[in-house]
Amino acid sequence: MVAPRYEEVIDPHQPAEEQAARFALGKARSVAQPDAVVIGSDTVVVVDHEILGKPVDRDDARRMLTLLQGRAHHVITAVALLAPGYPDHLIADTASVRMRPASLEEIRAYVETGEPMDKAGAYAAQGQGARFIERIDGDPTTVIGLPLQKLAAVLRRVGISASVDVAQ
Repeated sequence: MVAPRYEEVIDPHQPAEEQAARFALGKARSVAQPDAVVIGSDTVVVVDHEILGKPVDRDDARRMLTLLQGRAHHVITAVALLAPGYPDHLIADTASVRMRPASLEEIRAYVETGEPMDKAGAYAAQGQGARFIERIDGDPTTVIGLPLQKLAAVLRRVGISASVDVAQ
């Protein structure tokens, strides 16, 4: 795995799905090699038409988690696949997540773990942030940040054998 050299700058005027796709493609292209298959992905969270990316600091993480608690929001993950000899592939998937109500102390304690700091919407569904999730409608791997069923289908299109066995 290679860390991308790409800065995510949210544009409040661009639709969330397009933004996630732009970020995923930018990340993939920033590390592309002519003879390598490269996968880039990005996730954004949308609540009340506001796009939540990664928090800029702990206060921002607390703000995001407070905004999300006790309600539903959408998680959009886009994936870019660059493969030699094939056109670039872009896919996106959306899931709806309902968060349970949480106390300010629960939110503060979670933020202090540091986990929310590099996560869209300031939580990790695959980590300690799962404690805040009441329900996911859609593919849980989309919420985690890589929609595996859709990615496997795109990999097969470029000649790479891929299967996914994830309980949903």
